[in-house]
Amino acid sequence: MPADFHTLRNYYERQVIECVTDHSPNYPMLTDEQHPDVACVALNRLPPRYIRHEVDLAFYLTEKERIENERVVDEAVRYAFEFVQARFAMRARR
Repeated sequence: MPADFHTLRNYYERQVIECVTDHSPNYPMLTDEQHPDVACVALNRLPPRYIRHEVDLAFYLTEKERIENERVVDEAVRYAFEFVQARFAMRARR
């Protein structure tokens, strides 16, 4: 029987999606349709961390590492919102 790879995912995906949702009211110029673009830009700024189960990595992280992860995710998402918003504005001017 072949191995089941469906359980693999990037650790940051859930965090980025939650952060995009939390910050979206601060960027009313962007629509819900553009939020996945924001998430993609943010995820591409973060190092990949693949896990099978959330508890796998969470169990081994120190409190300091958790706080740092939250900071880098927030920073990446803020950058991504600004990037996508700037692209949207440039297209609107054409």
